Amino acid sequence: MDAFPDTDGPLERRRLGLFVTFAFGIAWATAGYIYASGGLTDSPTVVEAGPLSLTLAGILLPTAYMFAPGIANVLTRVLTREGWDDLGLSVGFFDHWRAYVAAWFAPGVLTALGAALYFAVFPQYFDPAAESFASAAAGGADVGMSPLALVALTVGAAVVINPLVNAVFGFGEEFGWRAYLLPKLAPLGLQGAVVVQGLIWGAWHWPLIAMGYEYGFDYGGFPWVGFVVFLAFALAAGTFLAWLTLRTGSVWPASLGHGAINATAVVAVVFARGDPDYLLGPLPMGVVSVLPWLALAGYLLSRMEDGAPAARSTSGVPPASSADE
Repeated sequence: MDAFPDTDGPLERRRLGLFVTFAFGIAWATAGYIYASGGLTDSPTVVEAGPLSLTLAGILLPTAYMFAPGIANVLTRVLTREGWDDLGLSVGFFDHWRAYVAAWFAPGVLTALGAALYFAVFPQYFDPAAESFASAAAGGADVGMSPLALVALTVGAAVVINPLVNAVFGFGEEFGWRAYLLPKLAPLGLQGAVVVQGLIWGAWHWPLIAMGYEYGFDYGGFPWVGFVVFLAFALAAGTFLAWLTLRTGSVWPASLGHGAINATAVVAVVFARGDPDYLLGPLPMGVVSVLPWLALAGYLLSRMEDGAPAARSTSGVPPASSADE
């Protein structure tokens, strides 16, 4: 995907329908199997070797579920004989290193801002010394380091190392949502394509939300309110990931950004105590803590213009006409 496709082109309804069917079908079938085998809370243990313990859900979520959109990309191309010329797999790190830096570190900054906003509104859940987290992480055992060192190690790994590890699983989604679905929605207009792909991405998570993912079960209007709140987060985060893809023409910054979103969520948990209402925060998908993400999304969307080469060149994406050259 060397450039964003022409927004005046036709909407490829058949390919869009096949892609969405595969992406949702594989993932939701996986969710159904997880639900039938105990859900997320009572999933059976599959691997247990010393400190390593993996449940069935813990294996299927980062594999079959998260890779469903990427698999849908491949299956749609094969069935429609679309070809493999616009996969978006070029790295281009030296040309777009600023986008990679933003992908790596911006999610941590936004998560921290959202958590700070949540704790300002609900100070009773703020644990500035992270004593609750350190105690829970140690499990009453002597881990050979001070609580402060344990917290510093956890936060440091979440910001510096874990985004790279999680990017492997993030690629499974980004190869579908941003590398395939986003360009296919181009005829809706640049802003329309970004908004719609974010909402589709959010709805794709609904079976997990219904199993208590992100927000638990104890909130008014379960699970419908959770569906709506998560759509807001997916729209915001999806706009950021789409911007990375449009800026670079590559799926890798979005994969790194996706990995950073998942990795840095722990930063909000480190400084929480008690039993926060996760529908509100402090994780980035809460009603309060999502506000910095929504602010950034609004700014990025306001900078996107259809059919304006100057606007695209400043974001690192060539004019649409260059895609045919």
